[in-house]
Amino acid sequence: MYTVTKAIEFCYGHRLLNYAGKCRYLHGHNGRAEIDLSSEGLDARGMVRDFSEIKRVLHTWIDRELDHKMLLHRKDPALALLRRLGEPVFVMDANPTAEAIARLIFDHTASLGFPVTAVRLWETASSVATYRAGRDRAGTILAGEEVSRATKRAARTRVRSISTAA
Repeated sequence: MYTVTKAIEFCYGHRLLNYAGKCRYLHGHNGRAEIDLSSEGLDARGMVRDFSEIKRVLHTWIDRELDHKMLLHRKDPALALLRRLGEPVFVMDANPTAEAIARLIFDHTASLGFPVTAVRLWETASSVATYRAGRDRAGTILAGEEVSRATKRAARTRVRSISTAA
């Protein structure tokens, strides 16, 4: 398996809802996303994917959607005020933890057809969250929504197994 990694640095702000620590307050980070693309084989150029293509597509998206924005949960009470003030925000369905941001970048990368296998989001120099592609029972790498569907299928199978055993 070949893997290439593109690192993209960006600044963002956020706060965590239902959190007792300092991160419940609006604050910012100089983040670094490391995006792994993997393939069993190489293309005609001898590459998994051209670094300049990865940069052009993914860096452009991160720069437009996430860089220098407040990443907030859609139910965050600060959202209405920041919008009224014209502040740049990116609204998330999940609490904007490093884990959720890594998953967001992973899912977007997969939706564009890139063979993404992992995204690491460095929130600080010593704190990193990773979202990795899952695998099905045959060992095939699953991406984005496929991971969620496979997880739900496995949970239903476990529930049926438990019900049958009882």
